[in-house]
Amino acid sequence: MVAYRLAIHPLHNPQKLFEYYQPLVDYINKKIPEIYIELEASRDYPTFEKKFRNREPDLLLPNPWQTLQAMENGYRVIAMAGDAKDFKGIFIVRKDNNIKKPIELKGKSVSYPAPTALAAAIMPQYFLYSNGLDINKDIENIYVGSQESSIMNVYLGNVTVGATWPPPWRLFQRYSPEQAKQLKVIWQTPSLINNSVMVRDDFPIAISNKIQNLLVTLRESTEGKTIISGMETSLFTMAKDADYDVVREYIKHFEANVRSVETSND
Repeated sequence: MVAYRLAIHPLHNPQKLFEYYQPLVDYINKKIPEIYIELEASRDYPTFEKKFRNREPDLLLPNPWQTLQAMENGYRVIAMAGDAKDFKGIFIVRKDNNIKKPIELKGKSVSYPAPTALAAAIMPQYFLYSNGLDINKDIENIYVGSQESSIMNVYLGNVTVGATWPPPWRLFQRYSPEQAKQLKVIWQTPSLINNSVMVRDDFPIAISNKIQNLLVTLRESTEGKTIISGMETSLFTMAKDADYDVVREYIKHFEANVRSVETSND
């Protein structure tokens, strides 16, 4: 039996990441007994990104921007995780906040998981830019490390608005209903393309094909439906590197108008 490492970007804090994704790993290990996949969490985005730049994990589940970076380090796409329509930024505020328009954020603070979080930082900042804000001067950008932390900073009143994306918000509503009752979604960005599943270029193609097949057929069984429901991911679909060219174009426009992706002002 050969062991392989699967690293997932910080969709959630490490404890919750294992809770949501270990059933998927267990399922793959059961269906492909000749391998053993070990799930690996990262404490923050830079830690995860360092791992794939060093070519340490065998498999990845990165966000679409990280997908482009991982391609440059010898990884290739085998699937997309989730519905593309679900990949969008959302803005969370407390229900007692009367803010209506993005321009009213001038002089106020916004939380995000990390500067390289595509749906939960890059896309929200492009949305604010498109609505007349200079995000480098008009607001205080606070990068708090995780999706849950971005939401909790709103709940605790540390920031005016928190940026995240739909899956962690749905999980927050499920597991922290009392806190979620005090929050609401106020704006959302257009959709793009969802997270990818990638393998390193020296990963066995036969095993890669088996994993790909298991993922894209996951929701065809009762067990699979339970697994994807627990992750708040609707499905896995076939995908390839070229499908992420749309992200390359998006990032080009973002960096030309807003900021460099890997430069934060925190």
